[in-house]
Amino acid sequence: MCYCIPIIKLYTIINNVCNRGKEKNQMDYTKNYSLEGKVAWITGASYGIGFSIAKAMAEAGGKIVFNDIRQDLVDKGMAAYEAEGIQAHGYVCDVTDENAVNQTVETIEKEVGPVDILVNNAGIIKRIPMIEMSAADFRQVIDVDLNAPFIVSKAVIPAMIKKGGGKIINICSMMSEFGRETVSAYAAAKGGLKMLTRNIASEYGEYNIQCNGIGPGYIATPQTAPLREKQPDGSRHPFDQFIVSKTPAGRWGEASDLGGPAVFLASAASDFVNGQILYVDGGIQAYIGKQPS
Repeated sequence: MCYCIPIIKLYTIINNVCNRGKEKNQMDYTKNYSLEGKVAWITGASYGIGFSIAKAMAEAGGKIVFNDIRQDLVDKGMAAYEAEGIQAHGYVCDVTDENAVNQTVETIEKEVGPVDILVNNAGIIKRIPMIEMSAADFRQVIDVDLNAPFIVSKAVIPAMIKKGGGKIINICSMMSEFGRETVSAYAAAKGGLKMLTRNIASEYGEYNIQCNGIGPGYIATPQTAPLREKQPDGSRHPFDQFIVSKTPAGRWGEASDLGGPAVFLASAASDFVNGQILYVDGGIQAYIGKQPS
């Protein structure tokens, strides 16, 4: 008696088994990027880059918490989230004030839950030549761009340890690597933030806490709008020309370009990625620029 399976039937059986395996793997792979039920606190996320990151995380299932320094900015942010159909929780908090940060963390934990994902996004820049910059202005930039991420991270890490893990994302900059005219304080702060990122990863990686950074390139935001305005003769702003010529992508970045990288670094997909800075810059750091014609 022959027990041979016809070749066509055998092929069908194997194909069905393989497809079931592919479907399972694809489902697991997609699930790695889910933030379902995770509490994500994005500092200074009433608008701009922080808002775009928060929006992406909400679309991935995250519960959005944000703060800003004044009530009118929080109200503006709440209106923007509501317009996008996102249920966000907004708080007034000065991230340079350790007591205020600790109180805000307590409130978030009571009203929303322990913070699973922290994005240290709040920041300022003062474009002043170094010899014209006061020590007070320099300290203010360091305070907001470097001390605040230390303060906020310090406030949420204990609950992350207790919960068995967490994600911290620091919004760094290309100025974490480069210097440029008029931004001595900003570059110093962002360089320090890069090293704070690596140190948090080193110190708390054993608790399943991943701390990474995102280094945005030149992003089209309201703050950079004056640098992209057309000149009276219809030509591009000189700085606009400079950035586009130095970027292989041939354009400024959009705030939405940062959403995908942020979700990746906030999700289980990056559980073995720690202490890294992901530069989202259109290739500008890999490019020496075009040869003058």
